[in-house]
Amino acid sequence: MSARARRAAVVVAVLGLPPVALTVLAAAPASAHGSMGDPVSRVSQCYAEGPESPKSGACKAAVAAGGAQALYDWNGIRIGDAAGRHRKLIPDGKLCSADNAEFKGLDLARADWPATSVRSGAYTFKYRVTAQHKGTFKVYLTKPGYDPAKPLAWSELDLRHPVATATDPVAAGGFYTFSGRLPARSGKQLLYAIWQRSDSPEAFYSCSDVDFGGGTVSTGSAPAPTASAPSDRQIAAGADKSTMRHHGHGGDMAGPAQQPAAASAPNAPKAAGASRDLAETGASSGTAYVAIGGAAALALGSAALFLSVRRRAAGGAHRR
Repeated sequence: MSARARRAAVVVAVLGLPPVALTVLAAAPASAHGSMGDPVSRVSQCYAEGPESPKSGACKAAVAAGGAQALYDWNGIRIGDAAGRHRKLIPDGKLCSADNAEFKGLDLARADWPATSVRSGAYTFKYRVTAQHKGTFKVYLTKPGYDPAKPLAWSELDLRHPVATATDPVAAGGFYTFSGRLPARSGKQLLYAIWQRSDSPEAFYSCSDVDFGGGTVSTGSAPAPTASAPSDRQIAAGADKSTMRHHGHGGDMAGPAQQPAAASAPNAPKAAGASRDLAETGASSGTAYVAIGGAAALALGSAALFLSVRRRAAGGAHRR
């Protein structure tokens, strides 16, 4: 190969490097989330009431404690590096928020959280999802004697007997649907759902209040209102105020995701999106900095090599 041909080959290779560097930055995965839709979770119920002006006393108190943004971010109750260490990472009294300060209003110990009416026997659970992932769902029910007016502790859940377990269910119409069985209970109880991804250490959490009927109501207190899930239109209407991104990323299950209306209009990436996105899939922020730094170094190195080639070429031309 002649000297001129070698120089041309080097220039072509160098010019191809900056796009690669940009590709590394652009490849940072977007976050994806979900929450129990039936029985509806606390955060979804309060979102359905309206983040700025909720109707129920419990949802009003939740917004007063943690702000309305938590409801716009209804599908973001998660721990990026959970990897099954749920009890180790989430302290008693903070199960519904997954120890995330943004969602602390959901941990309020109240007997008037809106509840879904249920009864013992077979139950079809529906988990609203904004992107598909492989993983396992486990749903736990509180033990007999549960008092919703006291902070929820891990010991209050019957962890030995999940009422539903599902691995890699197929999403349809914006929901993962799977079957379970509710044991005999009476009055207000709580269902705690954990979705642990298998393609990432990330896990999602939700609390759903249910009412088996037959319970006692304290003197002077009104029965808890009936829960209702937000509609696709409501979710779409608030998507632009969410800090969460509603579309898929690396590790998503193969095939087109069937998502609710909000998924069709994902939010624009926020500043420093690469580090946030990586963190939201279980990677550390350091991983993002390494990726960004590596890409920058690659781009700078390629530029330096390109200039060096040009100088050598110019020097050769002068000597001739």
